Amino acid sequence: MSLGSFIRKQFVDVLQWTEDSDGVLAWRYPMEDQEIQYGGQLTVRESQMALFVNEGRIADVFGPGLYTLTTRTLPLLTSLRNWDKLFESPFKSDVYFFSTRLQLGRRWGTPQPVTIRDSEFGLVQVRAFGIYSYRVVDVPAFHREISGTRGVYTVDDLEQQLRNLVVTAMSVAFGSADVAFLDMAANQEVLSQRIGQALAPVFARYGVALDSFTVQSVSLPDALQKALDARISVGVSGDLNKFAQYQAAQSIPLAAQNAGGVAGVGAGLAAGAAIAQTMTGALNQTQAQTPAQPAAVANDYVERLQQLKTLLDKGLVTEDDYAKAKAEILAKLTK
Repeated sequence: MSLGSFIRKQFVDVLQWTEDSDGVLAWRYPMEDQEIQYGGQLTVRESQMALFVNEGRIADVFGPGLYTLTTRTLPLLTSLRNWDKLFESPFKSDVYFFSTRLQLGRRWGTPQPVTIRDSEFGLVQVRAFGIYSYRVVDVPAFHREISGTRGVYTVDDLEQQLRNLVVTAMSVAFGSADVAFLDMAANQEVLSQRIGQALAPVFARYGVALDSFTVQSVSLPDALQKALDARISVGVSGDLNKFAQYQAAQSIPLAAQNAGGVAGVGAGLAAGAAIAQTMTGALNQTQAQTPAQPAAVANDYVERLQQLKTLLDKGLVTEDDYAKAKAEILAKLTK
């Protein structure tokens, strides 16, 4: 190999990133001891951006396109290095590529219950789960605040940071004095919007744009859920008709857990049917004494709860899904 050929191999003529794997947000071009050839080519593909850093200082940023590296296309780097317009020598610089693709279906959750201040119940502990999507939009900010000088920065690395931001935003959303927990739990779309609005400016600080945010499940610890159920029963007891409906709704899942309940077989099934008939009779008697919603509506609620409990026993729905559906039905009974 000639000396000239060896020297030429120390120059980088083409800078590009082919993204041969998913989940990478930032990648530093491996320069080692090589230098960038003046007049070399920089290829930035769609859904990518490139950043030149000179001695730790951010210089030029490139969007998608094909660039010839000269003092004209590198104005900030030229200024930092005090190059004149006739500069034509190889140079050193750190080059970082960033993926600006939309990161879809990213999951978030609260592994442990989060204590929040609710306008109606005071301090409560909640757990929540959902999905969100985002993209890198401000490359200098993302490099400065998040990825830094690391050779590779991944989606998983970022989400460790984002998870803490989500939990904080969720606490702020629940802690709004004008929105009670029951309203939030019954309308997850409103909760999603509130958390998304709180997260957007925080994500922007790190150079990340929040595209969508969804709350899929909100639940309380078992002990607190039982206390909430008891409070609801006391709250509706002022209306005998509503109280009777509530008792009937509560009795179905309890009966289904016992051998003689509605979930039993043989004689147990007959006993469960008798229980249901007795509760229905109590409802009809109460409705005859006090104006209330039609018996068919109450029976429909009872039937829905019975079906939900059967699905839970068969493992077709989760405890969180069952608790959420039950809370929504009980909320309707209290209206």
